[in-house]
Amino acid sequence: MPSMLTVGDVARRSGVTVSALHFYEAKGLIRSERSAGNQRRYPRAVLRRVSFIRVAQRVGISLSDIAAALATLPVTAAPGREDWARLSTAWRADLDERIAQLKKLRDTLDDCIGCGCLSIDRCRLRNPYDRLADEGAGPRRLLVEAATAKARPVRKKPATR
Repeated sequence: MPSMLTVGDVARRSGVTVSALHFYEAKGLIRSERSAGNQRRYPRAVLRRVSFIRVAQRVGISLSDIAAALATLPVTAAPGREDWARLSTAWRADLDERIAQLKKLRDTLDDCIGCGCLSIDRCRLRNPYDRLADEGAGPRRLLVEAATAKARPVRKKPATR
């Protein structure tokens, strides 16, 4: 088996497109070396790194969080079981929170859109008795939040001399 793989080899073996591999490399998630002909060559350990990235993405971890996790490993190292256990533990609280939000959405989906955009008159959670309709059309809660954010004063640091 060759110790270095072409981008096509990595794409074929990992199930990831060549463009995705280039993207991962541009984001610093994986690294390649250049051959004498200026072609990308990847160490075999990149297959496990790509698998790690795909699994983490599949459970909803952002690429920035994946990059931060991979930054704790040597660049050429393939994450192992211990690495996954350590890194996934750090993501557990965020995932638990997302799961709770999804359960709440699932359990109230038949009664509420969740955003008030259509001012449903029977939305018990977000718009009891369609109170937002009196304020006008559109996503009233989002408009209020956006207006509040714009209205917040920006604190400037005092000038130092």
